[in-house]
Amino acid sequence: MYWTLELASYLEDAPWPASKDELVDFASRTGAPLEVVENLEELEDDGQPFESIEEIWPDYPTKDDFLFNEDEY
Repeated sequence: MYWTLELASYLEDAPWPASKDELVDFASRTGAPLEVVENLEELEDDGQPFESIEEIWPDYPTKDDFLFNEDEY
């Protein structure tokens, strides 16, 4: 299983929190690449919903990871 920014971007609008099955269904319905669906199917399912993309890909960059000063614009 591997994630890239491009692949993870397909889950930005997912209905969080969501179960593994809900995420797989969402990715399939929205036309996400096969790699996204395969990555989601490889996740361990403990019955608890995922609260955000960070639970799936802990290294997912957040807004705080970028050196962008919104006050300048």
